[in-house]
Order: sequence, then C-alpha cells, then structure tokens
Amino acid sequence: MCKTPLHGLLEALPKCEHHLHLEGTLSPELLFTLAERNQVALPADAAYASPAALRARYAAFTSLDDFLDFYNAGVVVLRTAADFEELAYAYLSRAARTANVRHAEVFFDPQAHTARGVAVATVVAGFHAAALRAQADHVVSALLVPCLLRHLPVDDAAACFDAMLAAGLFSPTGTGNPPLLAGLGLCSTELARPPSAWAGIFAAAAAQGIRRTAHAGEEGPAAYVAGALDHLGAQRIDHGTHAVDDSDLLARLAAQRVLVTACPVSNVVLRVSPSLKDTPLRAYLAAGVRFSVNSDDPAYFGDMYLQEVYCAVQEAFAFSVDDWALIARSAIEGSWCGDERKRSIGRELDKVLEDWHARTEGTVAAAA
Repeated sequence: MCKTPLHGLLEALPKCEHHLHLEGTLSPELLFTLAERNQVALPADAAYASPAALRARYAAFTSLDDFLDFYNAGVVVLRTAADFEELAYAYLSRAARTANVRHAEVFFDPQAHTARGVAVATVVAGFHAAALRAQADHVVSALLVPCLLRHLPVDDAAACFDAMLAAGLFSPTGTGNPPLLAGLGLCSTELARPPSAWAGIFAAAAAQGIRRTAHAGEEGPAAYVAGALDHLGAQRIDHGTHAVDDSDLLARLAAQRVLVTACPVSNVVLRVSPSLKDTPLRAYLAAGVRFSVNSDDPAYFGDMYLQEVYCAVQEAFAFSVDDWALIARSAIEGSWCGDERKRSIGRELDKVLEDWHARTEGTVAAAA
C-alpha cells in the first residue's frame, strides 16, 4: 500500500469502476474450487498444478494474447447461476470493503459462455443475485455490460447480439426486475481488427437506445480509437492508451467529453506501457480528457484491485488533491447509473474533500 501523504484521501474517495471483467476476478483458488464442483478437467500444464503455481504463472505474462490464453481457460469452470453469483459477490463485496467502490459497471463475455452451452440469462441471474446482496450488505450499486469478442467471427458476434436483443435482455438504463444489461461493449485482441467490422451491430444497438463502449487503442493505434467513435458510435473508450499519439484525437475526446476507462496496471502487466509513469494519465489530465482509473482483470494481475491501483498510480504520478477530485468526479459523471445515484455518490465525494481540506488546513494551522 502506498506511503504517500494522500493515502488517507485515496482510501476515502468514493469510487466508480467502469472497466472490470467479471471473468477477470476469478482467483486461482476459486477456479480450482469450481473446477472440482463442476467436474471440469483443467489443462494438463504445470501451471495448473496448484493455485500457487497458477498464480506464479500469472506473474509472467508476455502479452495480451498470452494472458487471454489463461483467461479463456479459466472461463470454462463457470457453469451455473450460483457460480456467477459467487464470483460477482466476491468482487463487489471486496471492492466496496477495500476500495470504497460505490458503483461498478462490470463487463462479461457472452460468447465465451454461450459457446459452452451456458445461456446469457444464467450469467444475468447470477450477477443480479450478487448485486442485490452487495447492495444490501455494502451499499454498492452495479450494472452488467456484455462485450462482444473480436477474436471470433463478426457473424458470431451479430448472432449473439441478436439473441440477447430478442430475449429482451437489454434496458436503456440497465434497470428492471431483474436488472438487465446496461450497454454493449467490444473487447479481446485488437491487432488487425479495426472497429469498423462491428459497425452494423453497434448501429443496431444505437437504434435500440443501447449505450455503447469499446476497447480501443490498447494494442491498436490511435486510429482505432477514432474508429470506435466514428464507426461504433462509442460513448466511452476502454483503455484508449494510444490516443495520446494523436493530439487532435485527444482534443476531440476532451471536447466531446468521452470518458476513457484507463487501466494503468493492466497496461504495464500486458506490456502495453513500459511502466506506470509511461501510461497516459497525466497526458489525459493535461489535455482535459475525462478518465476513470480501473483494475481490468485484477485476479490475473497480482490481485491489484482498485485501491491498490489508485495507490500505485499515486506513487507513479504524485497527483494533487485537485487532480484526484477531478478523476473521482469524472468517474461519477461518466457512469451509466441513474442521476440520483450519481448525485448521492457526488455528495459523498464533496464531504470527503471537505473533511480532507479541513483536516489538512487544521494540521497546517497547528504546526504554525
């Protein structure tokens, strides 16, 4: 945990997380537990000798594709609504308890499950049960967003989207009884897969009033970020790391108030950026680009959940109180929850900042 003077503030800030893959919170321990429960044979690889061995292998990813091989191997142990409920509740309760997360918008990969005969409705049911428990136990709200997979054929993505739409699983607000899917995303390996290929699917989503976001500019160039805006009508950009290579694009993101869901620790672990200091957070601030700080796939990235990520960012950048206030407020305003929920979290942020300034001003006065 960080030792900076702002550590207390970083702990107290009410946080919103927008870039968190539900499957990416599957710890090695839970993976082994579910494999046994569901009688799933794990790969015959030394990495799967034990949870400790698997955790050690996770510390040595060489690329996004290397990570995705393990990520996709882990997904197969998730079979029932109870599995997804256990997974989601573990994340939501931990996020609320250890990082003061007040609102989370959680991705999942529907095609990775339907290909195994697990219905999207099963995932939704498990997540909904977990969200209700977490709301009651920890006062954290949560929305669920499916991400289509780039490494699969576009026709497969279209069929998946059409099936979710036909089943009535989308809601413009992500609410309902039970809460439904709050938007549509696009993820997985990005190289040589420009966003334009999925334009028809996203146009159909827009016509239904479905919110849209897309992973872009992680491996791919700045042009893929622009492509996500132009061809997909993306209202948020996930990662967006290479947007900093194009000053005009940064100005566009700022002018259009597009929220970038940055994942700085993930960028370092997957060799997108050499170090945290090389991630574009300060460049975003300088350009007026709104962004949130997120953990992406924390169970695979050294258990770096959101509080640990905030601390690592502060150690790398030494942001000011005003910087963190702007980051926290941008995350609240860029969330897809209702206005009253945003106002509630915003009031909590105001109180935290007021208390922090009063405490620090009092300390300075006492020292004088």
